[in-house]
Amino acid sequence: MNKGMLEKHRDDYLKFLGTAGARFVVARQLRASGGLWLSAGGLNILIDPGPGSLVKCFSSRPKLNPYSLDGIILTHRHLDHSNDVNVMIEAMTNGGFNKRGFLMAPRDALEGENPVVQLYLHQYLDKIELFGEGKRFHFPSFTLETPIRHNHPVETYGLKFFFPYGKVFLIVDTAFFPALIEHYRNADILVLNVAIFKIREKGKVFHLDLEEAREIIKEIRPQAAILTHFGMTMLHKRPHLLAARMQEELGIKIIAAGDGLKLSLPDLLPAFSGG
Repeated sequence: MNKGMLEKHRDDYLKFLGTAGARFVVARQLRASGGLWLSAGGLNILIDPGPGSLVKCFSSRPKLNPYSLDGIILTHRHLDHSNDVNVMIEAMTNGGFNKRGFLMAPRDALEGENPVVQLYLHQYLDKIELFGEGKRFHFPSFTLETPIRHNHPVETYGLKFFFPYGKVFLIVDTAFFPALIEHYRNADILVLNVAIFKIREKGKVFHLDLEEAREIIKEIRPQAAILTHFGMTMLHKRPHLLAARMQEELGIKIIAAGDGLKLSLPDLLPAFSGG
C-alpha cells in the first residue's frame, strides 16, 4: 500500500449517531436514530440521518460539526433513515449561503409524489447522485458501490466502500434473499441492520432477523461484523449478549453497536499495519 495513502486513512472511523431500528424504538427513542458518521480519506459523510441527527452531532463528544460534512447518503426514504436530511443539508451548506457538498440517494427519495428531500435544497448542493444496481462512485481515495436493490418496500440500496486498506460493506434494511451473500462477499468489515430477533412469518417482514444475520456472517466471514438498527425484540434480548454468543460460535469478531460508538476502521483490520 502507498505510504501516503496509508497515512491519509490512518484516522478513518465510523461513528454510530444512533442504533434504533423499527418504528417503536425510534418513536420512543429507546435508542437514538441519528444515522452513521463516516470519516474516511479526509472526507466526512453522514449516512441515513434519521430523527435527531442534528442534535446528536452537537451532543457528541467531541462535537461533530455539520458544516464539516462533505456529503450525505440516504440508503432509502423511510423516516428513520431520512427524517433529518433537509436540516442536515441546510447545516452542511450554511443555510444555502455556501453551495457545497453532495447528496446520494435512490430516485424515489428525490422524485415522484412524495420526495423526502425538499426541492429548494437541491440548488444548495454541488452534486446529486442517484443510486442504482451496480453503480460505482469514485472519490479521491476510495470507491463506493451500490451492488443490488434490497428487498424492502421502498427503493433501498446497501453500500460497499472500497478503501486502500480494506472493504467496509453495509447491509441495510432488507428481507433476506440468497443473492445478498454473493453481493456482499469478501467484506473485511460488515455492518448489518438487524431489527428483529426472530421473524415469525417469513415473507411479511422486510428486515433481517438475528439468525439470518448469523448465516450471512458465517458465509461471508468478515474480519469483523457490527450489528445495529435494533428493534424491540432485539433490545429485549440484549444485543451485546447476542453478539458475544455469536462471536464465540463463529470465531469472528462481532460487535453490537451502541449509541455513540466510534470505531477506528483501520484498527479493526490488522492488515492495515501489516499485522
